[in-house]
Amino acid sequence: MRKIILYIAASTDGYIARPDGNIDWLHDKKYNIPDEDFGYSAFLQTIDTTLMGHNTYREILGFDMPFPYPELKNYVFSRSKQEEAEHVSFVRDGAVDFIEKLKEQPGKDIWLIGGGMLNATVLNAGLLDEIILTYIPIVLGKGIPLFSAETEEHKLKLIPTENKLYRNGFLQVRYSC
Repeated sequence: MRKIILYIAASTDGYIARPDGNIDWLHDKKYNIPDEDFGYSAFLQTIDTTLMGHNTYREILGFDMPFPYPELKNYVFSRSKQEEAEHVSFVRDGAVDFIEKLKEQPGKDIWLIGGGMLNATVLNAGLLDEIILTYIPIVLGKGIPLFSAETEEHKLKLIPTENKLYRNGFLQVRYSC
């Protein structure tokens, strides 16, 4: 069965974006390490599908670049009806049932891109298999949390051989759920 992996970055205080969805702090030049992508390219080789919430999708569309995952199957979860869009399929109802069926289909692993509400839904349903979380050395104080307030308590298991501290202060940890 395919795994669902939440591969994401968060501030040290657990936010994935500013309150308005802005992630400018992730691209601060002081964090740049030449020729280092923090495992992103290797991770992309293991997946063929993405899952993202509507707000995350809108944020991605706002990047000053073409849609970044045209070669992948992309699902956007939204409670409202959406116009058809290139590179994505919209899922309006039954997110948990949809994701359960998706996990059973043949293919590579599935990247849960986020945001916080979808992360909570997938975790609460017991569908999340792993979390690869990169902590960025910044305290935002407020913003969009990694998991929304609807999240139930879950104990995670650290995969100790998969953790890495980068010289720019990034700490990447891997958990099984």
